Amino acid sequence: MAAIAHAIIGTAGHIDHGKTALIKALTGQDTDRLKEEKERGISIDLGFAYFTLPDGTRAGIVDVPGHERFIRNMLAGAHGIDLMLLAVAADDGVMPQTEEHFEVLHLLGVKRGIFAITKADLAGSNRIAEVSEEIRLLAEGTALAGAPILPVSSTRGIGIEELRAEINRQLEGFQARRPTGLFRLPVDRAFVMKGHGTVVTGTALGAQVRVGQKLRVQPGGGEVRVRAIQVHGQPVEQAGLCQRVALNLAGAEKIELQRGSWLADEALDFDTLRLDARLEIRPTAPAPLANNTRVRLFIGTAEVMARAIVLQAQRQIAHGSSGLAQLVLQDPVLALAGDRFVIRDETNQRTWGGGMVLNPLGRRNRKPVETYAARLATLSGAAGAGAIEALLNLQDAFAMPSAAIAVLLNQPHQEVARQLADRRFIKLSLGDVEGYTTADKWDQLKRLVSAALAAHHKANPLAPGLEMEALRARLPYDIAARAFKAIIDRIAREAEIVREDNSVRLRSHQVRLTGDDGTMAERICAELAKAGFHPPDLNQLARALNVAPGQEFKLKTVLAALEIKGRVVKIASDLYFERSHLEAARSRLLDYLASHQEINAATYRDLLAASRKFSISLLDYFDHAGVTTRVGDARRLRRT
Repeated sequence: MAAIAHAIIGTAGHIDHGKTALIKALTGQDTDRLKEEKERGISIDLGFAYFTLPDGTRAGIVDVPGHERFIRNMLAGAHGIDLMLLAVAADDGVMPQTEEHFEVLHLLGVKRGIFAITKADLAGSNRIAEVSEEIRLLAEGTALAGAPILPVSSTRGIGIEELRAEINRQLEGFQARRPTGLFRLPVDRAFVMKGHGTVVTGTALGAQVRVGQKLRVQPGGGEVRVRAIQVHGQPVEQAGLCQRVALNLAGAEKIELQRGSWLADEALDFDTLRLDARLEIRPTAPAPLANNTRVRLFIGTAEVMARAIVLQAQRQIAHGSSGLAQLVLQDPVLALAGDRFVIRDETNQRTWGGGMVLNPLGRRNRKPVETYAARLATLSGAAGAGAIEALLNLQDAFAMPSAAIAVLLNQPHQEVARQLADRRFIKLSLGDVEGYTTADKWDQLKRLVSAALAAHHKANPLAPGLEMEALRARLPYDIAARAFKAIIDRIAREAEIVREDNSVRLRSHQVRLTGDDGTMAERICAELAKAGFHPPDLNQLARALNVAPGQEFKLKTVLAALEIKGRVVKIASDLYFERSHLEAARSRLLDYLASHQEINAATYRDLLAASRKFSISLLDYFDHAGVTTRVGDARRLRRT
């Protein structure tokens, strides 16, 4: 069994420039598999083959169609190419699809390439020189400038051995793209094979996949299991990064798998409708890219409509330049940082440009845009801890687990975890897991919390504090309720705030009862003192104080302030005791229990000369306060 190389060779070029014939001359394999392709003599869809290297290993080959009508098929096969093999016919020279295919491969970041001048047997040396100059002009200013140009003839075998040797030279010692730890497969074919079930193929990214592994389907989130794996027709137990892979799946019967779907590691449990990117607009684009332009996005094997939001002062990206943008997608895709893509005009007639994903989870609220763009620019040029810091500063989520950060950045988890030890990050409890935020975000959160509390105290001077959920809702970050308590407790250790149960206040905040509030407070205390062990409920108290209808909230606010000051005690939802009477009720209870083992509500009622309603409410209060414990219908003194 031949070994499998981690490299993909991809063809490109104008229709009828001999791409498929060139692959057959190199490998003996015909990549035209469809009946229509055989009948018409042109490639319509993607074709696949393999190239055997001198050491016996096999590199995958993706042969793309050259006709402009099948450009979306070409784009589906262009991702993941490591070595470009661009065919230019000697008789035609560089043609429109030659230029467009080359633009696509440049935008997708292909750095290795060979230009093959096909049909060289039909041209003289002068014509070969002219075509060579056209090719050099085409590649000028790109990473593929200076790539070898080789005249060949597939029918007569001219230059084929030289081309084979050049492929071997460029792939010798080739290092596949760095593993990220998570497998992804953009699906370019999905079909049902009789006796086997669902089969999908694609060029694998990220890491390896194993037989028996569970995978997630994105978009949608369905789950499947890998029943069997083949690479170049050979069964294998595992395969992955930079290889052409065929997966036989179990559990896919009710899932709509098609070109554009993704199969991914279970940890990839999200898709996105907004992604931030650096965009390059090619000199051949139909126009400068204006803000809010509708474009067609090609990423992996997916094709979706999108709007391009330009994130720079000029509000457009000019021909031959690059800039930052957010792509707002009509349908979700699976995208990670570093993924390459292409954008074309809305009608799919011209390539506008392309670029690289920087932040897979772009924010809807980007204000202030200047700050958002500056952070995105930092992410674009950063690495290591700097990239992590920039990414976290762009997220709606206040903090994220290290594994989630690694997934978004498309980096190995161990590397990210090591970088998170940097002092620019803050480690926090997020409830069930630990997460990280940046020191800048942490300092900002502390300022925002203090400012929100100060504003609340100013607007509600009699309120003891701000409820936790109300405070959480006022903050610009996405913080889960379970994590918020731990975060507030930590802020309280570092800033001048205090959490009291589910309420938060500034340490300096004191409830002050002055003016009309002070007058009402004294009248309340007088009414409760006069009532003794028979205090009025809220409705009765409001009538006694002549509180106007609709102003009951004022009464509750003043009562809450008196409670903080310790002058009254809330016994039940609408029942308050004046402090001295509550202490008297406690003393009578404790005196009785000192000489008796237990007390019931009727006995306590008689001790207080109060009604059963008040004795029961008081006993319930003392139960919750830890003074007594209920045993059947009686209360006993709680032992500590």
